[in-house]
Parts: sequence; structure tokens; C-alpha cells
Amino acid sequence: MHITEGVAPVHLALAGAAIAAGGVAAGLRVMKDEQIPRAALMSSVIFISSLVIRLPFGPSSVHPILNGLTGIILGWVSMPVFLVSLFLQALLFQFGGVTTLGINTVTMGLPAVVCFYLFNGPLRRSRSWRRSFLTGAAAGTVASLLSFVLWSIALMLCGKQLMVIAALALGPHIAITIIEGLFTGFVVAFLSRVYPAVFSTPSLMKRGRAD
Repeated sequence: MHITEGVAPVHLALAGAAIAAGGVAAGLRVMKDEQIPRAALMSSVIFISSLVIRLPFGPSSVHPILNGLTGIILGWVSMPVFLVSLFLQALLFQFGGVTTLGINTVTMGLPAVVCFYLFNGPLRRSRSWRRSFLTGAAAGTVASLLSFVLWSIALMLCGKQLMVIAALALGPHIAITIIEGLFTGFVVAFLSRVYPAVFSTPSLMKRGRAD
């Protein structure tokens, strides 16, 4: 799910960097002190999971993105979280690249933001384990699929001949999407029972204290 170094033309890399910069700026602007530990934790989890859990499927290999889980917890803060994680992966292990950091941040971080708007509200209103699980599973599935779509579009813009890579990765990505959806569902259901405040935004945290 990474666009590697040297693949993207200059104009596409610059466009990705500009979009990512806007998203990261938005995330930093809304980030409050209460979210910093969560952001650090999620950045570490994303970094480690993509290194440790790499599943071979035929001609490709895939790894969990966890942007559905990240999105419903952090919202716009997901953008700087993915930027830090992807930068460290590129710097230390040559996954992705520095010139394609913007593109990769957008393909993984933007779906997380979308999932925040789609699923955070219904999750906070959920009163049952089953509903929390289904909401979390939907968030994990939607975010993973959106990332694949954005990644495929980026490959197409890099060169139509690269679309064969997206075609080869479709089957493996469907498999990891199912796994990630189930995993996100279980984690969200567990957190909603033992620590539901993790899904609250800073404005809701302050309102809760006032009440």
C-alpha cells in the first residue's frame, strides 16, 4: 500500500505533499493535550503492525493499515499520526519514500478522517456490544477499501502500466480488508465497553467536565 520512492512524477508528488500538508495542518490545529497520548500510541501501533504483520498472498504482500480504528478515535489528528509513522518507515526501513510521503499520507490518512465523520457519532451513541462491533467493523472495512481505491488512483496517475500492480493486489487486499474489519470491530467493541471516553472528541471531553 506504499507508493515507493521514484515512482511518482514530480507534479503528482507535489500535489500529494500539498494535500497532506493541508490535512496535517488541520490535524495539528484541532489536536488538544488530551489527544497527544492517543496520537502517540496509535502512531506506534501503526508503525509496528505494518512491520511485524506482513501477509504474503500470491504475487503480493499486504499489511494492516488500522486507519479505520485510528480515524474513529482521532479524526483529523489521524493525518499527522500517519505522517510520522510513514516517515519513520521510509527513513528506517525504506517502505514508501520521502518524495512520496505526501501521497502515502493522503491514501492512508484521508480515509481515516472520512471514517471519523461516518462512524464516530453512531459509535458514541451505541449501547450494545453487537452494534459497537458492527460499527467498528464497518469503519475498518470502509477505511481499508478507500485506501486501496486512492492507492490505485495514485498508481494510475503515476503511469497506466502500473495499474497491473493494483490488479494483482486486489485479491490480497480484499483478504486483509476482511481481517482488518473483524479486528477493528472487536477492538472497538472492547473499548466501547471498558473505556468509551476514548471515542470522545476534545469538545465533548470539556462538555462532560462542565456537566
